Amino acid sequence: MFLIGEAVVDEEIAHERFTCDLIRCKGACCTIRGGQGAPLEDAELVELRTALPSARKYLSDENLQIIESRGFFEGKPGNYFTTCVDDRDCVFVYYEDDIARCSLERAYQNGETGWRKPLSCHLFPLRVSRGLKQEIRYEKISECSAGRSRGRSHDMPLYDFLKDALVRNFGGRWYEEFRRECLRHDTASHPPPRGDCTA
Repeated sequence: MFLIGEAVVDEEIAHERFTCDLIRCKGACCTIRGGQGAPLEDAELVELRTALPSARKYLSDENLQIIESRGFFEGKPGNYFTTCVDDRDCVFVYYEDDIARCSLERAYQNGETGWRKPLSCHLFPLRVSRGLKQEIRYEKISECSAGRSRGRSHDMPLYDFLKDALVRNFGGRWYEEFRRECLRHDTASHPPPRGDCTA
C-alpha cells in the first residue's frame, strides 16, 4: 500500500498490465451474477435519471419493463447500485454481436448525453472505498483474465489504461502524483534490463 493525498492505494495496481478485450470477455463485468449491479454514488442517481431518456432507445423491451416496474436502481443511501436482470445483467446492458455493452456509454459517445456512466464502471477493475481515507483496491476477477493477457502483450499499465476514470474521480494533479508513484514502485520491482557493455 502507498498513500497519495487522502487515498490509500493497493500496490498491486502499480505492477498490473491491463486493457479490456471485449472480443474475448464479451463484456463480462456488466453481467456478473450476484443480484447487485454497478455501485452508485448517491449523487449519480440524478445523473442516471437525466441520462435515461437518451439511453433507453438502446435497451430491450425486457429491460425497459424492469425499469418501469422496479426502477433503475436499488439499495439505500450510501449503498445504491443499478438494478439487475435475472440477478445478472445490469439493467442498462444491451447486446451487440453477443457482447454486453452499456447503453449509457453509447448515448454519451453519440453526443446524446454529457454523462458517461457510473464512476464504479469507469474505474473497473479498480474499486474505491469511501471512509476517513479513500481506499483504491484492485479487484482481480477471472472474467478479466483476457484483459490481463492483452495488457501484458501490449505492455499497458493498468494505471495508464484507467487514466480518464482516475482523473475524473481524483483530478489531474492527483493522477500525475499517483502515476509517478506507480512508476517508482513498478520500476523498483521490475528494473529495466541493462544494456550490453562494450569495451
